[in-house]
Amino acid sequence: MTETLRVKVSGPVATITLDRAEVHNAFDAQLAANLTQAFQKLGVADAVRVVVVEAAGPSFSAGLDIGWMRHSAAQEAGENLRDAMQAAMMLDAVDRCPKPVVAMVHGAALGAGAGLVAAADIAIAATEASFALSEVRLGLASSLIAPYLETAIGARACRRYMMTGERFDSREALRLGLVHGVVAADRLAAARDHVVEACLKGGPKAQAATKELIRVVEDSPRGPDLMRFAASHFSDQRASDEGREGLAAVADKRNPAWIGPPTD
Repeated sequence: MTETLRVKVSGPVATITLDRAEVHNAFDAQLAANLTQAFQKLGVADAVRVVVVEAAGPSFSAGLDIGWMRHSAAQEAGENLRDAMQAAMMLDAVDRCPKPVVAMVHGAALGAGAGLVAAADIAIAATEASFALSEVRLGLASSLIAPYLETAIGARACRRYMMTGERFDSREALRLGLVHGVVAADRLAAARDHVVEACLKGGPKAQAATKELIRVVEDSPRGPDLMRFAASHFSDQRASDEGREGLAAVADKRNPAWIGPPTD
């Protein structure tokens, strides 16, 4: 797509590679805009079923580019806010992508880099990966990543790591729930392929509906209103073309249409 972001579509799988390796894939205005655009386009591409996010070089992402932030801070208030919104929209585009988003993390994922991991649906880290919610050490709050980190690891863990900005390793990230698995670096590709294969077994419309369902459930109190919403959501899914096809496939002992017939 650009010299700092590569997008490759192979069958139903799109792979986005952050490629500002010389600055540890720090997000500047161009990379943030291009990543947002990539997710928006892939989100409506019918042929794409899963989006994988990887990174070139020694790090996943060092977060927001210091030069970009210093430039924005020196601008008038409206321009400063516009740049902050650009970074916020980048994370929102990842979070709201209707396709399963898989982040494959190696090296450091700091600040907005950790936010990108949290915004993904599934995250797998290499054993040597490290993480930090490091904005406080720059005299900043973790404002942009807070919604995604709070969802991923909870408020209590956010208090610890957003207050200290200290690094934590992949084992701690797994314990907190920021990542779902930790593997040796030479097993990352195999782990990615396993997760992608699992995602491709789900109905694409059901997966998009599931992402929206989780968002609604997370934001809603338990009670009659949520119960009615859940029942309505489920009945709509069950009566949909995809739902009927999935149920018929089980009854007929065959693969559903979105998977296709078995291959030898």
